[in-house]
Amino acid sequence: MSTPKRRHSKARGRKRRTHYKLDELSVVKCSNCGHVVLPHHLCSKCGYYKGRQIVVKKEKTKKPKK
Repeated sequence: MSTPKRRHSKARGRKRRTHYKLDELSVVKCSNCGHVVLPHHLCSKCGYYKGRQIVVKKEKTKKPKK
């Protein structure tokens, strides 16, 4: 494999990398609670997936103040 004879400038390398960018995340609303979730994933807020409850979420209880 050959090696480069001269160093490439920073601009030349950066021009090549202009297309290396992240895509936007596709998100959907939960059919049960309306929370924004990733498609084909369980809702972390209510525990529902495709209209069925998969995970039973525990209710948070407040600790009494002393």
